[in-house]
Amino acid sequence: MSLFVNLLGWAGAALMLYGYAMVSMSRMSGDGLPYQVINLAGAVALMVNTAYLAAWPSAILNVVWGVIGLVAIGRMAGARTRRKEVSAP
Repeated sequence: MSLFVNLLGWAGAALMLYGYAMVSMSRMSGDGLPYQVINLAGAVALMVNTAYLAAWPSAILNVVWGVIGLVAIGRMAGARTRRKEVSAP
C-alpha cells in the first residue's frame, strides 16, 4: 500500500507541475477545462498521499485546491449548458 500511495503522490506532483509548465509556456489556457482537470487530478492524488502520511497542512491545502478545481469545472459546465440553452431553437 505504501508504494502505491508514494507513486500516487509523485504522479500528482508531476501532473500539477505539468499543468503549471503548460500554462507558463502559453501552451494551455489557465482558465480552460484541460488545466482544471489536470489540477484537480493532481490535487486528489496529493491529497491521498499527504493524508496517508499524516501531513495534515498539505492534505488540507490539497483539499482546498481540489474544491477550487471542482468549482471551476462546475462553472464551466454550467456556462456550457447555458450557451446550449440560448442557442437552441
